Amino acid sequence: MNVALVLFSALSFLVYGLACFLSAHTKREFERYRLGSRRLLVGALQLVGAIGLVVGLSLPWAGRAAAVGLAVMMLVAVGVRIGIKDSLPQTTPALLYLALNAYLGFAAF
Repeated sequence: MNVALVLFSALSFLVYGLACFLSAHTKREFERYRLGSRRLLVGALQLVGAIGLVVGLSLPWAGRAAAVGLAVMMLVAVGVRIGIKDSLPQTTPALLYLALNAYLGFAAF
């Protein structure tokens, strides 16, 4: 089950990371978050995190580091969502990815 969770998170962050570079919708969302100037950095960190999760299947320390880093990123994302007064349904994905990656970082590798 942990492998499936790792791969689910890795695939999710691969898609989100690429969207930071390729999606006009994601660009608008980062402007709404007031983080437009950090969009490419966030995307790059998401891609690195996704790769780190997959590498973690062979090198557990890398998976732990990637998962904890992504959990911290999602903690910041929750704070941003609260700060811009997003609704609970808008904030829930960040909360779920925070919980998932915290679990992966502390229990799965």
